[in-house]
Amino acid sequence: MVHAFADFIAGLVGGSGGLIVGYPLDIIKTRLQTQSVGAKHYNGIIDCAVKIVKNESVFGFFKGMGFPLATVALQSSILFGSYGNTLRKLSSWRNEAANQPPRNIDIFIAGGVAGSVQLVLLCPIELVKVRLQMQTHGRGNKMVGQGAPTYRGPVHCITTILKTEGIRGCYRGLLPIFCRDCPSYAAYFVIYEVMCKQLTFKGQDRPSVWALLLSGGSAGALSWVLVNPMDVIKNRYQADGVRHKKYLNLWHCCTETYRTGGVRVFFTGATINCLRGFPVSAVALSVYSLIMRMFGA
Repeated sequence: MVHAFADFIAGLVGGSGGLIVGYPLDIIKTRLQTQSVGAKHYNGIIDCAVKIVKNESVFGFFKGMGFPLATVALQSSILFGSYGNTLRKLSSWRNEAANQPPRNIDIFIAGGVAGSVQLVLLCPIELVKVRLQMQTHGRGNKMVGQGAPTYRGPVHCITTILKTEGIRGCYRGLLPIFCRDCPSYAAYFVIYEVMCKQLTFKGQDRPSVWALLLSGGSAGALSWVLVNPMDVIKNRYQADGVRHKKYLNLWHCCTETYRTGGVRVFFTGATINCLRGFPVSAVALSVYSLIMRMFGA
């Protein structure tokens, strides 16, 4: 019972730390992935970062962070809590001892389940975050794009979506997020657990903090490489509607993305996803693991 509760607490703290560390790179990634191939505003990671500082000040790197930060505690709790409890349940079904290391197949299944369960909360959070990140206005509504900003903040954004698109609009992009997060988290937790085992040397009963950081960072970077194409589709589909709708449906978004940019466009942001995924996951997973140790798990 204690361990079931501990998973949620550890996920809350670890997820919040990871979000803060990686948010500026997340802004850059979203801007790069959603720009049109024929009308590029940014010429790479450095150019995007420079233009954000120039046009929107340093605060531009934290646009839309309020809503995810306010809700990430719950979302991370759901993710890690679902993972830990599913893993223990799978082990109990196999009648395995509590101190026996989990099988990789069980870790894979638990990761996929956790990635799916958290979508109920994650999809609206991602939608609001992407819509706010796509507003290129500086502080004081200084115009960098065209016209005044569509959304005045996260609350105004979610209420506007509810008013114009209904509850269904809050779950725009649910399918691509599912296709991204279910396999991503399955791979994420397997890579992490396997690397932790490999980096636990003779004489150690558990991996060191440095091993946790390296394992977590590697898991984050590698899992993002696997799902980058679906992340591009997700961001384009959710960003659609900030000013006008470009895509008729998800399939139209996929075909139009391919038609205008080819296969290469599906790997836009892969580099920054890896750069961002390493520190975010290093913090989130190591903090999660260390807190679980405090609870005796």
